[in-house]
Amino acid sequence: MTRRRPASYAAAGVSLARADRFLKAIKPLVRLTRRPGQLGTIGGFGGIFDLRAARPASADGLLLVSSTDGVGTKLALARRLGRYDGLGVDLVAMNVNDVVCTGAEPWFFLDYIATGRIEPEVLVAVMRGVVRGCCEAHCALVGGETAEMPLVYRRGEFDLAGFCVGAVPKRRLITGAAIRPGDVVIGLASSGFHANGYALVQRVLSPSQQRRWADELLAPTRIYVTPILTLLKRVPVHGIAHITGGAFQEKLGRILPAGAAARLVRDSWPVPPIIRRVQQAGRVRDAEMYRTFNMGVGMIVVVPPTSAAKALQVLRRSRVPAWRIGTIVKGRREVTWA
Repeated sequence: MTRRRPASYAAAGVSLARADRFLKAIKPLVRLTRRPGQLGTIGGFGGIFDLRAARPASADGLLLVSSTDGVGTKLALARRLGRYDGLGVDLVAMNVNDVVCTGAEPWFFLDYIATGRIEPEVLVAVMRGVVRGCCEAHCALVGGETAEMPLVYRRGEFDLAGFCVGAVPKRRLITGAAIRPGDVVIGLASSGFHANGYALVQRVLSPSQQRRWADELLAPTRIYVTPILTLLKRVPVHGIAHITGGAFQEKLGRILPAGAAARLVRDSWPVPPIIRRVQQAGRVRDAEMYRTFNMGVGMIVVVPPTSAAKALQVLRRSRVPAWRIGTIVKGRREVTWA
């Protein structure tokens, strides 16, 4: 009679030892993201943040702003090409860029990694990107979770999610309600596709094209926190939109108040060459491109016409290329093109 070996968690594909080694490997990285308000470090049951320490003068009248997002099918391309460092930056950027659209300062971030098997060399590379993104956004990494789930993901597969919380004084909250006809629409340059539209990108590009253009395709998402917060101190800003999935109509359209529309001029900014290459490879129509991709504009701010020149100056001094790309007109919360 054959005797069966005793069952164990490791034999089922989940290694607590690998998880512990991974946690120890990233702890020194996480310490790089410390900022005022952060208490403790990762490894506890919850990340702790002291609101009054983050803003010592007063925590009264503060609104907390939160966001959650992932990296999407850009993950598949990164896995295929074996390049992971930029994914963590993408993860942070997709969240902090949403939070700053309200005028809020991102305060802390948490990550969630789900994988078929913890592979430290891959996941530490991802976490280096998360730390890099948090440092750039001045956002503390206060915790996270890494789940090894062999029954859900095949070996080599993983998914990422991020969670960000920030704060803004209620009197400085930006919703788009202040937008009026005559306001100027300013576009801030993207670093490429950011983390949207990669299902279409990978459908139209051959594997050899993906390898040839890997640097541009996997360029990390630009983080706009410092330029936007600097701008808010210098000029009045009526609205901010992070241009991601659904692009201009959905993302700019959602901040337009009743009675207002945006009229944009397509030739008013340069489209990155990699985006045009994808369009040509797939013979994708312009309408589909502008509905799917950021087309080189990753963030939009709406300012009064008297502040447009100064806003452009401030943004360019922050080393972010920016252009006047349209105006606000009377309308029904739509985006039209000239």
